[in-house]
Amino acid sequence: MDVVLLSRLQFAITVFFHFIFVPLTLGLSVMLAVMETMYVRTGNEMYKRMVKFWGKLFIINFTLGVVTGITLEFQFGTNWSRYSEYVGDIFGSLLAIEATAAFFLESTFLAVWWFGWEKVSKRVHLFAIWMVAIASNLSALFIIVANGFMQNPVGYVIRNGRAELENFFEVLFNPYSLGQYPHTVIASWMLAGFFVMGVSAWHLLRKNEEEFFNKSFKYGTVTALVCSIVVAISGHHQGNVVAELQPAKLAAMESHWETRTNAPMYLLVLPDEKNEGNAVQALGIPSVLSILAFNDPNAEVKGLLDFPKEDRPPVLITFASFRVMVALGTLFPLLAGAAWLWRKRIQEKPWLLRALMYNIPLPYVAIMLGWTVAEVGRQPWIVYGMMRTTDAVSPVDASSVMVSIIAFIVVYSGLGLLDIYLLRKFALKGPKKA
Repeated sequence: MDVVLLSRLQFAITVFFHFIFVPLTLGLSVMLAVMETMYVRTGNEMYKRMVKFWGKLFIINFTLGVVTGITLEFQFGTNWSRYSEYVGDIFGSLLAIEATAAFFLESTFLAVWWFGWEKVSKRVHLFAIWMVAIASNLSALFIIVANGFMQNPVGYVIRNGRAELENFFEVLFNPYSLGQYPHTVIASWMLAGFFVMGVSAWHLLRKNEEEFFNKSFKYGTVTALVCSIVVAISGHHQGNVVAELQPAKLAAMESHWETRTNAPMYLLVLPDEKNEGNAVQALGIPSVLSILAFNDPNAEVKGLLDFPKEDRPPVLITFASFRVMVALGTLFPLLAGAAWLWRKRIQEKPWLLRALMYNIPLPYVAIMLGWTVAEVGRQPWIVYGMMRTTDAVSPVDASSVMVSIIAFIVVYSGLGLLDIYLLRKFALKGPKKA
């Protein structure tokens, strides 16, 4: 197999596996901080029990996330050395800030929080978990800013045959990152809300610790409902950014082939890349694509046929990922809205509790699909319009990459099974008795 394809496959496997842990860390840290704030304000021991129970699940998830994140960054030196050499002055500086500032801040205060029960004052302990929440989400900012440079390179100058940082603030306030960051982080908070709801639903169906899990359920419901609505709004804004900065990606997202004004959105579409069109295209809604892309029904939306074949992203993967993500994004506020509507008598709705249990994996799927759209839709560029993916790979043998892929799959499968086992064990065990 081709070394470029294998290197991309290995990076996809490792980054997707690592990102299983990231969104729950981002969202649950904020929820824990809010719960502990209520404990400190009210003195209600129920909140303390909630913090300790959900905090244990947070620690499990965080620990495995750290392990998988370390190996991920090594690939920039092993599989993507030409990329690192070309843009390392910019990309590397952002990763360095994330590691030396945000991550160490997060891990230091996490140790204070986890081991500090009854050893530090309530307010110091509360401060620690808020610092964990802030640092976790700050860490995500620098990662997304680094990815934003790949999506929309700004703030650099080409000197001595490589890209060098010229304006850090232009990189930091990249319009692509400014849209991508809230969309990703709020989606992570939404995922945490549904995670808490799903686990609580399991216990409520079995009438375990009903007061405890009813209260947890309501926290999860508010978080999931508000965030699922905000995610949809931020997603529309990010679509506007993509339309402006990456028109080929937008065209692939909708399998839109011909440039036109008043562009419709078709509900039934089956892309046919070989024949440069759609095998199925039906149920069009006039002007909707123009509105979604530019907030203007008369706007012109550029089609894939206006881009050279070698500059088009893979259409089917990008299109299918986007459509399923949008479908799930439509489902989530409906589920959360139903839970909010019946929150006071949720145990009378066992069908909804079961639906929320089975829904736990779906926010993960939606977030992964969103990243698939972002990364596959950027192809054939590793840095959009600046460096092609084929030029970024290391000069290594395909066999070496294949061996490392197999090793990663074996090790990561073990870590994944361990994570599922531990989360399931302690989630179903429930909180310690008061």
